[in-house]
This record gives sequence, C-alpha cells and structure tokens, in this order.
Amino acid sequence: MPELPEVETVRRGLQPVMEGARIVRVEQRRADLRFVFPADFASRLEGRQIISLGRRAKYLIADLDDGMVLVSHLGMSGSFRIEADGEGTLRPGAFHHERSKDDKHDHVVLHVEGPAGKARVIYNDPRRFGYMDLMARAALVEHAWFRSLGVEPTGNSLNATGLAGQLAGKKSPLKAALLDQRIIAGLGNIYVCEAMWRAKLSPLKPAGGLVTSTGRPRKQLELLTQAIRDVIDEAIAAGGSSLRDHIRTDGTLGYFQHGFSVYDREGKACPRPGCGDTVRRIVQSGRSTFYCPRCQKH
Repeated sequence: MPELPEVETVRRGLQPVMEGARIVRVEQRRADLRFVFPADFASRLEGRQIISLGRRAKYLIADLDDGMVLVSHLGMSGSFRIEADGEGTLRPGAFHHERSKDDKHDHVVLHVEGPAGKARVIYNDPRRFGYMDLMARAALVEHAWFRSLGVEPTGNSLNATGLAGQLAGKKSPLKAALLDQRIIAGLGNIYVCEAMWRAKLSPLKPAGGLVTSTGRPRKQLELLTQAIRDVIDEAIAAGGSSLRDHIRTDGTLGYFQHGFSVYDREGKACPRPGCGDTVRRIVQSGRSTFYCPRCQKH
C-alpha cells in the first residue's frame, strides 16, 4: 500500500490540473471498487468545480463548490494518470516497474476543464482495493474514516510534547505505537523503520519509556519526532518510494527507496559509520521490522 509520501506526491501531481477545474463529464465504468460507489456518483460530480485538492493521512480530498468532498483512497495498487489535450499522457522519466496500462483497469475517468486546459484524470486500479466516496465537508471530521485519526507527521503538527501525551504509560513496543493511526495519521511501516534507525531506538522498546514520570518527552523522543518529520519530508521531496506497482501521477517512479538505511535491507551492512553490524528483520504484529541491533539498543 502506498505510504503517506506517495499519496502526497500524487496530490501534488494532480493539483495543477484539478484545482479550479470544472468536472464536465464522469465515466464510471463499474459499480464498485473496494466498496460500492455512492448513489448517482457520476451525476453528482458532473458540473461541479474543484475548489482545492488536499490530503488527510492517506486520503485525497477534493473540495467541491457545493460543499461536498470527493474522497479517494488508492488502496494497494490504485494510481491516477493525466491525459492532457495536445500533450498526450503525462508519463516522463525512466521506469523501474511497469504500471498498469490496460484500460480494462481504468475504472473512473474525470473529464475536467480549468486553468490548465482540458484533461482526463484517470483512476486505474488492477486489484480494486481503492475506493471513492462523496460526503459533506461539514461531516468529514466525524466520518468513521477520519474521526480517530491522529496528528499528521508533517510540518509542525507533530511535536515531542504532543507525542509524549499519546505514548505515556504505553507498554506496547515502540514500533506498534508508531503504526497506530490514532497517534500519528498516515505513518506507515517503511518510514517508521527508517525513523527509528535515525533516532537509534529499538523497535522493541516499550513506547512509554520515551516519556518521563511527569509526562515530559525524553531526549530520545525529541530525536525520534524530528527523525519522523525529516524522513517524511525527504521522501516527499524525492517523489515517494514507489515500491512495487505504485507510481507518480506523471508516470515516473520515485527514487527515495534507493536511500533506505534499513528497510528491506536484511543481511546488508548497517550504513551508520563505525557500526559494523548488519540489518536484521523481525516480525511484529505480522509486519516486517528492519533494524540494526547494535545501533538501536535504546
């Protein structure tokens, strides 16, 4: 499943074409994806102007001029591509993995006209684990998908003091706590592993051990918080990790995966200068954890 940096890359790729554009026609080519489309999905979108395109955790949120929002989730293999009039498909760059080009997996096509001209925004999803819905913006925060989400791991939203309040007293392993979407929204397995390595923290350490008896963040938690923000920012800047069949909206693959320090590097040398140990893999709650047992003892 694409992680937050990948979804943010998709948002930034779609933004110039979608923001300010009017949806003139919608091709809905099946009744469902992971879930059934809402009633009259296509007709409710047609004629609407897209005011803004945002993101919450791994959800793309398009605000419409009637107070509704189009919510999209990419699932396991969903992707968007843009076909602009006079420019063909926006697919520059080299590919490491072919994405789906079979139009039988093109399930939704938005025909839009806006400041960037006319274009088709096409949602392709071979596995159909993605989904879309329409809901009122006013009801979004209390919707089941959003009401329990924690803080975003970007910008200044995430801070050590706030995180200390969430981790205080928790005996669960740090890795499990960081993957809890009620604590940090959108943070996934890849970047949790990378952030813990940067902060020299063991994935097995009890999460509450990063908080003092008075509820203040320890220095380790301050380092971890900064590491989370840094690794997410770097991944977004690099265009996302694009593992497996995920791709950017312009068709190119991100390259941050080549800079991973521990993720998916089992048996390889730890890249920290002077370490000399190798990366190990363990399984926690059914998820692979990659870490250096020498560097990450705390």
